[in-house]
Amino acid sequence: MVGPMNASNASNASNASQATAVAPEAPEHGASPDGPVAGGATGEAAPGEGRADLRELRRRRSLLDDAARPDAVAKRHGRGQRTARENVADLCDDGTFEEYGGFAFAAQESRRDRDDLQANTPADGLITGIGRVNGGPCAVVAYDYTVLAGTQGQRNHAKKDRIFELIERMRLPVVLFAEGGGGRPGDTDMPVIAGLDTRAFEHFARLSGLVPSVGIAVGRVFAGNAALLGCCDTVIATADSNIGMGGPAMIEGGGLGTFTPEDIGPIGTQVANGVVDIAVADEAEAVAVAKQYLSYFQGPLEGGAAPDQGALRAIVPEQRKRVYEVRRVIAGLADEGSVLELRAAYGTGIITALVRLDGLAVGVIANDPAVLGGAIDAPAADKAARFLQLCDGHDLPVLSLCDTPGFLVGPEAEETAQVRRFSRLFITAQSMTVPLVTVVLRKGYGLGAQAMAGGSFRSPLATLSWPTGEFGGMGLEGAVRLGFRRELEAIEDPDERQAAFDSMVEAAYRHGQALNMAAHLEIDDVIDPAETRGRVLHAFRSVPPPPVRTGRKRPGIDPW
Repeated sequence: MVGPMNASNASNASNASQATAVAPEAPEHGASPDGPVAGGATGEAAPGEGRADLRELRRRRSLLDDAARPDAVAKRHGRGQRTARENVADLCDDGTFEEYGGFAFAAQESRRDRDDLQANTPADGLITGIGRVNGGPCAVVAYDYTVLAGTQGQRNHAKKDRIFELIERMRLPVVLFAEGGGGRPGDTDMPVIAGLDTRAFEHFARLSGLVPSVGIAVGRVFAGNAALLGCCDTVIATADSNIGMGGPAMIEGGGLGTFTPEDIGPIGTQVANGVVDIAVADEAEAVAVAKQYLSYFQGPLEGGAAPDQGALRAIVPEQRKRVYEVRRVIAGLADEGSVLELRAAYGTGIITALVRLDGLAVGVIANDPAVLGGAIDAPAADKAARFLQLCDGHDLPVLSLCDTPGFLVGPEAEETAQVRRFSRLFITAQSMTVPLVTVVLRKGYGLGAQAMAGGSFRSPLATLSWPTGEFGGMGLEGAVRLGFRRELEAIEDPDERQAAFDSMVEAAYRHGQALNMAAHLEIDDVIDPAETRGRVLHAFRSVPPPPVRTGRKRPGIDPW
């Protein structure tokens, strides 16, 4: 994990490229790097070195350095948090960040002295620019909570418009550090009535589905800041975060009571309800996870260490009713250390994760038999359908690991609008163009199994099964109870009736086992679990690469 850096180091890193614009020429060959700044052996100043305009430029640049506001930095560090510039420096590869609009300050000259504004509202509380992350170009938008509580001022709205336009034009991934309190009522220099013609939200929303976007929530993220966060493909949040569409002042102003910031949208709430995709301890971990997340959308890597594939054979128990841990299957297939699970605490019946297979980035959906026996409920369907949009929108192939008795049934399930929400899996899958491979680990029953295969076992590029696979229009026990009710009820002796039932289930199991399905061509093949990684990779690599796009493939990635 990357530890906090001091304010001076962070600002030096984030402004390194700016400093080169006015740096003196390099010393001539053989000159000591520790000698005069410029001028060789004579010690003469370089031409223009003493100019007043350069001195003023350097003075103004120095105000952007965290070292210029030691009290604000100390207060931030005292809360165990890093400054915005420290986070930007940690995110971007060393010396690669180029800031846009750094000389802006709050539009409050009618009520405050300009020198005060320049010194205490640097960059108008918003750092924007372009750097490199993992070696690839990336835009960064970082609210600075030490400046007017990270609020959205008139000038930083204009800065967002500029950087969002560049992101769209250059198709850059973007990381948003969203901490802040929303709109700022104190800007007085610009004639604004309501400010509802602000275009930042429009511009940022237009990036959805065009470029990967990561939102990082630290501390308090309310109102407009939260609205931008919610537009991101993926949200990472720290343990001390509070996220809400309205902060305490807005809630109280609406006559809804008095609350502290900590009462509103704490991390436990926002993880359980699916707002937060990945919960982390602190900013250092958030930045590290953001880098990992972006890496999946930056192209394949040179191979990857694979776990022992033979170990997969022992994960699914031979006893068909015993539960197992499907995350072991995911980890056993993926390159070591490459699994990043999203929304782990929401819709827990389906696991969604980004992984690498021999360096290839892949999206994985998997039923969890430890939750509702693998049955798909409405939250799990929402989660999986949205994840499929994410993968398709950014051209990641999808591996589906199926072990489900079907969708959840019952009156309570229908109260959750399950009919509509479950059907999102069918609609979304049939709008995808990325390759899909389905591997049935054990249960493949009914509409739930079809949903895990894109709507039909004919839909995937390959539909495979492990030898433990079992199939049917519905669960075996239920099918026997319904299909042979009369015959079973006619048997008076309870023990004899149970024996007959067990015999019918066993016959149904033999009929629906994987090898019989393959013999009747309802699936493509039955494979040794140890062959899974190779077969999936072969299927994905048989598909031509997607065409180079200049626009969005999908209208957008559903925020939910």
